[in-house]
Amino acid sequence: MALLDGKVIVVTGAKGNLGATMISTALNEGAKVIGLDYAQLDFQAENFEGFSGIDLTNTEATAALFTQIASKYGRIDGLANIAGGFCWETLADGDASSWDKMFRINVLTASNACRAALPALIKSAGKIVNIGAAGASKAGAGFGPYAASKAGVAKLTESLAEECKSQNVCVNAVLPSVIDTPLNRSDMPDADFSNWVSPRQLSEVLCFLLSAKADPITGALLPVTGRV
Repeated sequence: MALLDGKVIVVTGAKGNLGATMISTALNEGAKVIGLDYAQLDFQAENFEGFSGIDLTNTEATAALFTQIASKYGRIDGLANIAGGFCWETLADGDASSWDKMFRINVLTASNACRAALPALIKSAGKIVNIGAAGASKAGAGFGPYAASKAGVAKLTESLAEECKSQNVCVNAVLPSVIDTPLNRSDMPDADFSNWVSPRQLSEVLCFLLSAKADPITGALLPVTGRV
């Protein structure tokens, strides 16, 4: 039996490289997948439905959408919070708005989606997996806004896991290093790409954490760093 056979999985950030790969991987594992993104989605597949123009920083709109999804599909079994972003900016040369932007697209999107999904996830004893960052534990120069926001994702994960223990909802996060995407290759052309984590590898870890095999795991911040 496939890892996610018959499960209804919501993937945020569905347009991005990791989001699209996660959708394909979850479909291959037997899930019905709902993809959400602010950008226009053009992904098409059996057992997939996409919602474009979704602003996950809007609390009320996010709640309404998850209610709609739960009503249409009868359940939500898992949430993969992949929506987010990155910026490199030193404090001296940067702008305060970058801190607000990183908080909104990394922390607020995740917290709004988690809150909106919880009523359905409690009914299904479901699972949440957030995308943190290995760099949040030891930030390099220029990583301040990004690392701070991803540290927020880590603490959101730990706190929510404690809140949900009695409701049988598992909440975990993965902490990737550099993901092997075309953009990262372009930005770091001299790097050894073979040391990086591929979107497929990271998606397989996400699918495991969304599956019944991960029932004993909650509150974990799992490094997925390849050989970096």
